[in-house]
Formats: sequence, C-alpha cells, structure tokens
Amino acid sequence: MIGLSTYAFFWQHSDRVPAPLSLVGAFEATREQDVRLFQICDFAPLERMSDEQLREAARAARDLGLTIELGTKGIEAPRLERFLRLAEIFDARLVRSMVFGPDSRPNPQQAEEWLRDAAPAFERAGVDLALETYEQIATADLVRLVERVGSPRLGVCLDPANVVARLEHPRDCVELAAPVLKNVHVKDFAFDRQDGWVGFTYSGAPMGRGLHDYRHLLDTARPRERGINEVVEHWLPWQGDPTSTVDLERAWTRTTLEYLRSTL
Repeated sequence: MIGLSTYAFFWQHSDRVPAPLSLVGAFEATREQDVRLFQICDFAPLERMSDEQLREAARAARDLGLTIELGTKGIEAPRLERFLRLAEIFDARLVRSMVFGPDSRPNPQQAEEWLRDAAPAFERAGVDLALETYEQIATADLVRLVERVGSPRLGVCLDPANVVARLEHPRDCVELAAPVLKNVHVKDFAFDRQDGWVGFTYSGAPMGRGLHDYRHLLDTARPRERGINEVVEHWLPWQGDPTSTVDLERAWTRTTLEYLRSTL
C-alpha cells in the first residue's frame, strides 16, 4: 500500500507557516489524494496528546478509512511500551523506530538485549517494529542486529537516502536490507553544487528526478509482492517564505504519488 507520512507535511505542520496543519487535517488531505495509509512519524504533538485527544484522532482516521502506522526514535523499554500502547489506540500494525533515540545510544549488546526484551510484547500484539536505516549505524550491522534477535515482528524500515551520510551506496543498502524488510520510506535525493562551486548540498529532489534508483528497490526488495507499505516523505528545504514552501511541498507529494502509481 502507498501512504503518506507526517514528513510529507513537514512544513505544513510547522510553526513557520501562519496556520499549521493539524494531524486530522493531514488525515483529510491524505484521503483527498485517494491515499488510505498514513504514518504518524516523529510527530512531537502526538506524545503530548491526552488519551481523549488520541482516541478522537484515531476515530477520525477510522472514519476516513485510513490505516495508521506510527514512528518514533529509540528502543528503550518505556518508549517502545508507550508506542505499543499508541498502536493499540490507532489499531496500527507497524511502529518504525531507530536504534539511537534522543536520550539513548545503546551499544550493540545493549540494543540486542532491549530488542529481545521488547519482542514478545510486539509478537503478542501482532505489531511489527521496523528499525530505520540511518547513518549512525551501518546497514550491515543493523541487519545483523535484527537477525540476531530473530523475532518475526522485527525488521528494517528501508530509507536508502539516509545512509549516504556514512558513504554507503543506496543500492548496497537496499540489497542488504531486503531480506528483513518491514517498511519503505519513499523520497528522492540529489547533490547540488553550492554557490561559488565550493562543495555540495545533499537534499531532497522531486521523485524520479534525483539519484534514487527506485526501480532497483522495487525489483530487489519486492515490497508489493510481500505486502510491505511504501510511505512518502520529503527532504524539502525552506523556500524562503511559507506560501512557496507549502506549495512546493504539496507539488512534491503529487509528483511522488504519480510516480509510484505509474510503477504499479
């Protein structure tokens, strides 16, 4: 299934725009584009919402016919327990996270212990825990960690754009992560010369116009054959003013959805 993430609404949610979009507003905008999956990922207001506000948001998603996934950072027990509870409220079947959280950087042994401790609860709940490929940890090490824990509910959220920062090639990341794949983050990326031709900026690009060989990802990881969701997000730089930035963010979402649908 193709979905949108809160990262596809990054600037629309931001306090840099005059009227930031609410979570339910993002749900509604998602359905307006005939998309039925939404990933609430690294969305700080979610953790400040009361139980009643959470139930209202979950009810709004259900009324719109949306499937919800969740996303956070960190694998320490309180965080994973909290998001498993949120998954119950939203009837979510996937939580994306990262090994390193805002306040925790476990060593490999500690990370394995934490994940082993957490795995039974995710298995009982029928919820997948997908650890994102990221520059802090080599993809090969992340895959080995998942394989050592050996839970059927533990896998990888594949985002090959992130690993370029540790000089990994995106195609290598895809090939390593494919066997343990649980989720895909979809965005294109490119290098641009900085002003004066001194160095480069690595940033987002409209889908299909950057360096991401998405056909290689589809052919290698086969997410659609395996029932693995593809979730759209963006790395869109601020465009100088709210109107230009929001307009371009919406245009990138349309472009990405058109691209993905053309590959179905």
